Amino acid sequence: MKIMQVVKTLVSTNRIADMGHKPLLVVQEKAGGPVQVAVDAIGCIPGDWVLVVGSSAAREAAGSKSYPSDLTIIGILDQWSAS
Repeated sequence: MKIMQVVKTLVSTNRIADMGHKPLLVVQEKAGGPVQVAVDAIGCIPGDWVLVVGSSAAREAAGSKSYPSDLTIIGILDQWSAS
């Protein structure tokens, strides 16, 4: 698991039926760091600090072992300091 911050919503066309219209969010570990795209399985907003999982755990957290995800948000942190 990693702690990351939601930067913004990613708007994209859904062309794969298995995606199930789940939102995609841009996340990063620290300000100015590289960004990644994560599936939002729980309902986050920009600015939220979240827990994310990758690999096969990301697919299962998104709802299915066949789900095409390498990064899925599984929790929102109530408090977190990025320092």
